[in-house]
Amino acid sequence: MDKVILKDIEILDNFGRLDRDILIEICEKSYKTNFHRGHQLFMERDVVNNIYIVLSGKVSLYKISEEGQKRVIFILGEGSIINDVIIDNGSSSVNCEVFEDSVIMIINKDELLKLMEKYFSLTKVVIESMTKKIRRTYRQLKNTVPLKIEKKLAAKLWKLSKDYGVDGEKGTVIDMTMTVTYLANMFGCSRETMSRAIKVLEDKNLIAIKNKKITVINRENLAKYFKGM
Repeated sequence: MDKVILKDIEILDNFGRLDRDILIEICEKSYKTNFHRGHQLFMERDVVNNIYIVLSGKVSLYKISEEGQKRVIFILGEGSIINDVIIDNGSSSVNCEVFEDSVIMIINKDELLKLMEKYFSLTKVVIESMTKKIRRTYRQLKNTVPLKIEKKLAAKLWKLSKDYGVDGEKGTVIDMTMTVTYLANMFGCSRETMSRAIKVLEDKNLIAIKNKKITVINRENLAKYFKGM
């Protein structure tokens, strides 16, 4: 474990706009740890006394169905507050796994609450994080209407290319390693079903895959496809 320093958090979009004095106090109460891909930060029904914030890398929040099927809910990147169970002492409603090697900032929940009581601007950052997750959840609920898996996949890849896309030779590269198994977990379907959906998008020249990295060849065309235009 290492101490969090000012430059760790002042570069984050949400925390970077806080006053320097607030950031210094946050650093004094926090520490950071490196976690490798696959590490379990916490499990569903765990009572989590710390708040986790992504300094670099990505984590995934997921649920396990009664049938044992893994269903990914969110992939969270740099600057994200992973768990928002701050006010009450309830247990976690989701599982959290490190998606790629990451540096995670950890602060005791009670210490963060004290800082939130002291600084409204920090409270606002936490509320905005919670609001963003709620909006994403509403969008996911909207997308649960009957729809072919390839269109659901197209919509998800469009969103991931917006959040984590970088310029590549053929289009927008989603900057994370995406296996067929992980994509299947996102939608709660089999690997075979996901493989067929991927092939549909490849055949339509909407995406390309190389070294487990997905390139969205044209984001506008992909959007038109999943919107049925």
